[in-house]
Order: sequence, then structure tokens, then C-alpha cells
Amino acid sequence: MKLKILNEDDIRLIHEASLNILEDIGIKVPDDEILHALKDLGCNVNHEVSTVKIPREITEEMIKKAAKKFTLYSRDSGDINFGDGSFKIISSGGMMNVIDPLANERRPATRSDMEKAIKLGDALENIDVIGPLFVPQDVPADLADIHMHAALIKYTSKPFLAWIYSARSARYILKMWMAVTGEDCGRRPLSIGFFEPIGPLRFSRHTLQILKIFAKHRIPACFGPMVMAGATGPATLAGTLTLENAEILSGIVMAEALGPGTPILYGGIPHILDQRTGNISFGSPEQGLMAAAITQIGQYYGFPVHVNVGLTDSKSIDFQSGAEKSATMIMGALAGAELSGHQGIIGADVGGSLEQLLLDDEVAGYVKRILRGFKVEEETIALNVIR
Repeated sequence: MKLKILNEDDIRLIHEASLNILEDIGIKVPDDEILHALKDLGCNVNHEVSTVKIPREITEEMIKKAAKKFTLYSRDSGDINFGDGSFKIISSGGMMNVIDPLANERRPATRSDMEKAIKLGDALENIDVIGPLFVPQDVPADLADIHMHAALIKYTSKPFLAWIYSARSARYILKMWMAVTGEDCGRRPLSIGFFEPIGPLRFSRHTLQILKIFAKHRIPACFGPMVMAGATGPATLAGTLTLENAEILSGIVMAEALGPGTPILYGGIPHILDQRTGNISFGSPEQGLMAAAITQIGQYYGFPVHVNVGLTDSKSIDFQSGAEKSATMIMGALAGAELSGHQGIIGADVGGSLEQLLLDDEVAGYVKRILRGFKVEEETIALNVIR
């Protein structure tokens, strides 16, 4: 079963337009070391304004060279392979608030909330990659990412993902990884680097500093622009997909320039702006459409794809939540995405909920069963039973 939103001509048009964006408009890269690396590749660099224009032949060459298969390792037998076509689920990388549906309240997340969420994710059958779900608000803000990774290492044996907020934290976190595995963190990666341009066509300084550290070790990298149709991107879905693709490709070029052979997870996570409220929308029909389409674009280059599906705009656990989460997740899965996230979220990053994570696991199991399909052969036709 394969869902296709775009035809081959559509994909080629988006690809060509993306190359034109990078070659004619360029991207903002506020990091001298990366600017020099891109200049050495043959890119057109303007050091005064920190912009880079990437010739199309360089972009296409880096796409071909980038590694498209990798493994995230666990501390038992639960290693997760990317590039094998299988559908995998990730719980959220971190919400600031807890939604308690029984008490009907929202409150700041604590370290205890985070630890409970990690333990629950570890126990759930269909959550393959564990996120902390919550960013603890009862620890120093500049150490929250370190606390999240320490808790993930302590409370789950599955591969994991949590946000990293600074190069300083990244160095400490990688030391923790190596203490667990006894090897360089690029040889047995426990997690993946997740890098979001702040857009349009711009990376933040601190993101690039973290990217340099990860690329040095050739730790798998996911570039996930969150281009928002009607806000940080064109109102049209085709235009938003094109800008999303261009920003992802620029990240891939940088990763390959800094650490040749760095494995790539193509992070297609565009959204739309709800014009009625001014909020980002997580559960719209367009979310499912763009997830399926961006999956096709990532597959066009040969990359495994991560999409934002299984999400909702509902502020509570209700019919709307179940309908939106199920509809968008099945669209991403049927298109062939390899990673669906981020589960456990209520609303558009309004907060996280243990109850919601449990229900999302049920939806994920439902979707995975559909993907397995069924066999039609003499034995399964079961004529002997019918007789």
C-alpha cells in the first residue's frame, strides 16, 4: 500500500524550484567556520552578511553523497534501523506544560513528570524512539536539556530524542552517551541531532554550533524546518513544500561539508497557519496532505523521512483529538514515512499528557497493523475450513 499525493512531474517541479531558491536567493548562515567550509565546496559566500548561495550542482552532489541508512542503538536488542522502510513512532521531545485531563488543569512540568513520561514510553509497545515528553521547569533553564538526556539514559533502554539548547550542553550530553556505550558517539549513536532552521532561509547561530559538534562525530542529523503556510512560507501548499525542501537541502549540504558521510533523516514537518486564530495548526487536513507529499519528496532523494503526524489542534482528549491524530498518522504511514512524531502532545504544543501518550500508542498500534496488510495464498484462503 502506498499513498501518493504528488505525481513525478510535481516532484520534479518542486525539486527544481528548491534548487533555484538555494542558487539565486541563498540562505543565512551566521557561522564563519561553516561559511569557510561551504566556500571550499564552491558555494558563493558573502561574509559581510553571512549569506551563502549554493550552486545546483553542489546541492545535487551532496544529496548523492549523504548517507541514507543508519541505526540508532539501544542498550538491549531494540536497535532501530532507518532506511529500511519500516514505520516508527517517537514520543514528544519536550513540552513545557503538563495537561491533566482529570483535574482539567495545565501546569508547568517538573522533573518528576518527565521521569514518569520516559518510564511510560519505555513500557509502551508501539513507541519506538523515546522523548522526555516534558521539559522540566523546576531545574535551571540552561541545564534542562542535560537533565532530559540524563533521565533518558537512566530510565529507558530504547533509542531516544530530546532537544539540545547549546553547544556547551551538547558536549556534556555526548560525554554521557560515550560513557554508556564505551565508544565514539558516532559509531553507536543513541540518538539523533535535530536541527530546525528559524526560517525563512535562515539558521540560528546556536543551532549551527551544535551541528558542527554532531557532524564532527558523524552522528545522524535530521533537518526539520517548520515552515508555516501563510506565515513563514507562502499560503499555497506547493510553495510551502518547496521552501521546506530548500531549507532541508541546505542543511544536508552543510552536514556533508562539515562531516562527509553524516547520515541524514529528512525532516519534513511543514504546517499551516490557522488564519482564524493566528495559531499554528497541527491537526488540519492540510497537515496530512503535506506530510504525505513531503514524504514523497524525501523519498525522491532516497532519504528516510520524518513527518509531524498523529497530532491534533484539540485542547483536550476528545473525539476531535482522536479523529485528527488517526487521520494524519495513517496518511504519513501510507505514504512511506519512517518516523512519526511527536506523540503525547495535546493541542498545538499546548502541553503533554501521559493519558494522551497512552492513547497515541493505541493509534500507532492500529496504524502499524494496517501497514502489515494480509497474505492471499492457498493456506490463508482456507478452502478446507470453508468446506
